[in-house]
Amino acid sequence: MFHQQKRQARALIALALTALALSACTPNTTGEAIFDPYEDRNRKVHAFNKSVDRAFGGGKDNGGGVAKAIPRPVTQGLSNFSSNIDQPAAMMNHIFQGDMESALRNFWRVAVNTTVGIGGLFDPASKIGLHDDRTDFGVTLAKWGVPEGAYVELPFIGPTTERDVGGRILDTVLNPLQGVIDAEDQRTITGVKIAARAGDRARYSETVDSVLYDSADSYAQSRIIYLQNRRGEVGDTAASDVEADDVYDAYEDYYDN
Repeated sequence: MFHQQKRQARALIALALTALALSACTPNTTGEAIFDPYEDRNRKVHAFNKSVDRAFGGGKDNGGGVAKAIPRPVTQGLSNFSSNIDQPAAMMNHIFQGDMESALRNFWRVAVNTTVGIGGLFDPASKIGLHDDRTDFGVTLAKWGVPEGAYVELPFIGPTTERDVGGRILDTVLNPLQGVIDAEDQRTITGVKIAARAGDRARYSETVDSVLYDSADSYAQSRIIYLQNRRGEVGDTAASDVEADDVYDAYEDYYDN
């Protein structure tokens, strides 16, 4: 009875959050491809995020920060595990998007990597053609017609949009693993995800450092890179209106929520 009531409460919260996401995105009445009405505040957050990055060893002279000292097989294993944990949520979102083929591929991918890949530490699924097909509720909301809203930069998280903020909340509330994994294991998973992100930071250190520390305006460069990659993921043709001299594919992985 308790678990049924808990599921019903989660469903009601999800519906409320979905309604909030549908209404909370600031409408872009400017006609500009980059809608950034909170730029002053965003730039302050960007400066804070750069200071955090420096505190953990980021910068041209440090080669990727503290995670660089961790052996690559370890960080790769953590990244694989983190990706495997996210597969049920991705599968759920593929279903919401009406993409049953990708949902089925996600199912077999997590099945193979959880068993043969020892809990997801290894990625044998990719070797047999079951490649990672990531998606999230931000993409789902875009497919449902929710507008992108304003660009925002969040502390520690980095570039995002109002729509994707709502998507992050919904991904957390509706994650199929919620209620299955206990609090202690959830804390462990959170720690693994943080370590995996640090490993990604080290892996793409040359690209990230060039944008954050070599650009004349690292905020504007980060914003363009994020929006181009994100709009490409959701199939937004407005991405063609945003131009940059250099667009790095590695940022698609680095900014992956």
